[in-house]
Amino acid sequence: MTDKTETLFNLNDVTQGIQRQLADGIAARIFPGDQAMLSVVTLAPNATGTLHSHPQEQWGVLLEGEAVRVQDGEEFAVKTGDFWRTPGGVEHTVKAGPNGARILDVFAPPRDEYRKPGSGFGT
Repeated sequence: MTDKTETLFNLNDVTQGIQRQLADGIAARIFPGDQAMLSVVTLAPNATGTLHSHPQEQWGVLLEGEAVRVQDGEEFAVKTGDFWRTPGGVEHTVKAGPNGARILDVFAPPRDEYRKPGSGFGT
């Protein structure tokens, strides 16, 4: 039988997950699995991420707030409920709106650099 602490989580429980400070005003809680990884990202008002890319495919869902999604040189205004797909190798970032934002990201396969606490978006 699997331990529920490894299989049952809550989006609002800030004590759960691997903590990672992605940038000033941008914090993530990481939940790695065998084939995919979830990340709950909290952005302070007007926080801006670093433009980056990685080989993993990434899906994002804007859970709360408003933001601008920057992807492959284009900017897209996004609101609560919007979601997007970023193929591996495509440069991207996000800029939070004036009230901040919360995003659920899904990576496949998991990002090895996110399996431990740390800082930055990785490579």
